[in-house]
Amino acid sequence: MEQLIELDKELLLFLNNLGSEQWDGFWLFVTKQFYWSPLFAIIFYFLIKKIGWKNFGLVVVFLSLLILVTDQMTNVFKYSFERLRPCNDTTVKEYIRVVLERKSFSFFSGHASNSMATTTFFFLIFRKYYKFAFLLFLFPLIFAYSRIYLGLHFPSDIVTGYLFGIFTGALFYRIYSYFQQKYFVEL
Repeated sequence: MEQLIELDKELLLFLNNLGSEQWDGFWLFVTKQFYWSPLFAIIFYFLIKKIGWKNFGLVVVFLSLLILVTDQMTNVFKYSFERLRPCNDTTVKEYIRVVLERKSFSFFSGHASNSMATTTFFFLIFRKYYKFAFLLFLFPLIFAYSRIYLGLHFPSDIVTGYLFGIFTGALFYRIYSYFQQKYFVEL
């Protein structure tokens, strides 16, 4: 386990130190969910166009529940493991570029888990309508990398968040599909 932790720290040092001051503003912009709103609006537009308003309402209900569950489970893990963020970890703090500081815990990343969960959920819906639906996965890759760049998460926080997000996104898609087929308009 110690080897994995050391490898995680080395990977953090490498990825974080790829940054430079001239890019800090960009990554501070990328890390805020609000600035991704235009992307979400576009996704909603194309989704409504394919499935209609009634089915879109069901998607919104399941998406809300998905974010709630993913976010709260992430907090359960964070407060169970109590892993310090890189910006607060004295073994790495002096070697990384700390662009942003937070006092909460690190393991695992809520940005990674929520973005991957919602993307997985949307991808599973979109894949039958759009050939390039896989491009949706650029969002969680860029969004979660910002957390490493800023000095807020270790790579293992991101990867674990991704895995948890894929699991919850797929689970909620299966539940959504059941309800959609049973009670709503067949697509």
